[in-house]
Amino acid sequence: MLFDLPDDDALYDALLERDPRFEGRAYVGVASTGVFCRLTCPARKPKRANCTFFETVGACIEAGFRPCKRCHPLRPAAKADPAIAALLDALEAYPQRRWSEADVVAMGYDPSTIRRNFKRQFGLTFLDMARQRRLRDGFTALSSGAKVIDAQLDAGFDSPSAFRAAFARLLGRAPGTLSSDGLLLADWITTPLGDMIAVSSASHLHLLEFVDRRALPSELVKLERATKGSIGLGAPEPTSQIRAELAAFFDGRSARFDTPLAYHGTPFTTRVWDALREIPAGATRSYSQIAREIGRPDATRAVARANGANQIALVIPCHRVLGADGSLTGYGGGLWRKQRLLEIERHFATKGTTP
Repeated sequence: MLFDLPDDDALYDALLERDPRFEGRAYVGVASTGVFCRLTCPARKPKRANCTFFETVGACIEAGFRPCKRCHPLRPAAKADPAIAALLDALEAYPQRRWSEADVVAMGYDPSTIRRNFKRQFGLTFLDMARQRRLRDGFTALSSGAKVIDAQLDAGFDSPSAFRAAFARLLGRAPGTLSSDGLLLADWITTPLGDMIAVSSASHLHLLEFVDRRALPSELVKLERATKGSIGLGAPEPTSQIRAELAAFFDGRSARFDTPLAYHGTPFTTRVWDALREIPAGATRSYSQIAREIGRPDATRAVARANGANQIALVIPCHRVLGADGSLTGYGGGLWRKQRLLEIERHFATKGTTP
């Protein structure tokens, strides 16, 4: 980046005005359509609550958005580099192919050069871009009841071992270990801030995390141990409920979450989580304030640890806790998400829709 971007309200104004000054420097992901655009896109402008702004194309793709077919946000990079254009065209023609460096070589390009150019232009490599696109297709197929081999083929993985490895990196386990009759069932939820994994029993939501959270595989292992049950694939009622509530949240209609939750923590940790849920949308607290509110003013560090142990993102709003000086502090989903969530919730507070 050659300069710091303004805040999201200023970027939204630039989107409305189709301001060319941000060409190639900022992009918008639109929750209602699932696509990302240049700020100069000629399409009808989305509502502010449906917009999330990113600095790179790669960040848009990793957050689950598809390129807009009106403004073609990948096109400027493709025009600047014929090799990028050729590979993007090939990916569009064969999205389910398991692309490798050998394919890049076969097309007449040097893999290291392509890797470097894609990282510079998009923030991720060509192979990462292709893999992200296929893995979600495989998860969706498994969730709908497809056999592992069918999900593997749907996702474009020619090799069962490659599919197992890619899936294991995401969930910490091979797809064949997941069934539809587990005590806990996992499902994929797409949001404007990136895809999430929800794990529910028949009656409660046990986990809700962004798929790129590094701790997700270990959290799933801990969850299985705590419940003494296996994790399968499916969408019980609590998952359906939280999916609808997340849609209402990102659509700007409601900041209320009524999905029943299952806590997995010590009595102290659950007290902290209850205190977090009492923070209104649009408000924030410091760790020391939370410690005082639960009657443990000497336990600021323990409060911070409990905050970090939260496995139900957004619903238990650990993103509403700031440093003592008001600065953003660590957030498992990434500080950029924490900032965006706080911006969304300021909208609720301004509109008077905070529960």
